[in-house]
Amino acid sequence: MTIDVKARNKEVIEEVLSAYPEKSAKKRVKHLGVHEEGKPDCGVKSNIKSLPGVMTVRGCAYAGSKGVVWGPIKDMVHISHGPVGCGQYSWASRRNYFIGVTGVNAFGTMQFTSDFQEKDIVFGGDKKLDKLMDEVEALFPLNNGLSVQSECPIGLIGDDIEAVSKKKAKQINKTIVPVRCEGFRGVSQSLGHHIANDAVRDWVLEGSEEKNKDFESTPYDVAIIGDYNIGGDAWSSRILLEEMGLRVIAQWSGDGTLKEMEATPKAKLNLIHCYRSMNYISRYMEEKYGIPWHEYNFFGPTKIAESLRAIAAHFDDKIKEGAEKVIAKYQQMTDAVIAKYKSRLEGKTVMLYVGGLRPRHVIGAYEDLGMEIAGTGYEFGHNDDYQRTTHYVKDGTLIYDDATAYELEKFVEKIKPDLVGSGIKEKYVFQKMGVPFRQMHSWDYSGPYHGYDGFAIFARDMDMAINSPVWSKTKAPWKK
Repeated sequence: MTIDVKARNKEVIEEVLSAYPEKSAKKRVKHLGVHEEGKPDCGVKSNIKSLPGVMTVRGCAYAGSKGVVWGPIKDMVHISHGPVGCGQYSWASRRNYFIGVTGVNAFGTMQFTSDFQEKDIVFGGDKKLDKLMDEVEALFPLNNGLSVQSECPIGLIGDDIEAVSKKKAKQINKTIVPVRCEGFRGVSQSLGHHIANDAVRDWVLEGSEEKNKDFESTPYDVAIIGDYNIGGDAWSSRILLEEMGLRVIAQWSGDGTLKEMEATPKAKLNLIHCYRSMNYISRYMEEKYGIPWHEYNFFGPTKIAESLRAIAAHFDDKIKEGAEKVIAKYQQMTDAVIAKYKSRLEGKTVMLYVGGLRPRHVIGAYEDLGMEIAGTGYEFGHNDDYQRTTHYVKDGTLIYDDATAYELEKFVEKIKPDLVGSGIKEKYVFQKMGVPFRQMHSWDYSGPYHGYDGFAIFARDMDMAINSPVWSKTKAPWKK
């Protein structure tokens, strides 16, 4: 980017900060910056408590555990232990595709809640949880296990969910996982990811050796971790891995099962998609079982090819040759997609504000279409996320961490991107401003976006968003 763009971005940040009280501005200035090439990170602070009194789009620890890590495990019943609201709000709100029959062998799109009332707060909910587990077992006997996702009141009143879980697990002879993911813990959903990872470690992987004693390994066994199969993403990734000669022995959480989680320690390589939510368990397995892990990126043909070759480097020449064959197989299709859409999208600017890995991973797919990233940021990123982002963004890119609603609107108003990619909370705000928008959490009911097939859908969707004739019928406020 040019020096003019860097100067403009710095001016925009100063203008945004000028609207805050002095004390608030001093706190928020640490989270806003302009990337300088060559620096080890993006120059912003992260994973800090949101500023009181502003609109943040962050979630809670319960959301990070139940909504992200555990919820998509399809053959387990996930109990929202507490008042009905949290379970209702998180009920089937993410597009975690799965294969199965709801209520028979798949339960991710159902809501199970202990429906806390005032008397439960006063007298405790252990007996209610015990009874709920009996009811689940009677009504849905084909479930392969349960998890208990704690809501805020559970931690406040001190319910012993561990004791109940241990007792019932012995009675029904199934895995029951208590997760201390009360929403008040931490500063965002990120701690919920970590807590959920620890629960996988302590209640699933611990003792899995006995369950895996009959497992037949091959030299090419891999596990997909941290792909939640939004719109079928994990399936698109799995196709490429299997085509290059690898055997995927586990895929979680999206379309995942308890048995696959238990088999993961048998993998020769763990392939982690969402680093933020699953790096903890991947690091643990590296330490405990000696399994290396690799963060891959299957957004856009450039990053797909890089990732396939990097994955193949962990194996022998058979897999390396397989990777090259896969890349060659889809080259003609990729060229056709770029030929169709690049002329319509080249030079268009994008501002991103998403969670997990997407503020950096999707950049390559946009650039494959000739588009430019004007700004990007994380809702709940950590410092290492911003360090990893330096490999994706260009000099002068606007960076924002835990952006407030005011900041994001002001940035879009001043920078005037051709497209905003963010979440459902932001979608209608920017569409009403006359700015094309794509929902980059759940793909706006489209997808998959992973893999070569996904890239074709991604390109089509971005073209539809930007070049839709509807935008000629409306005007952004600054154009009136």
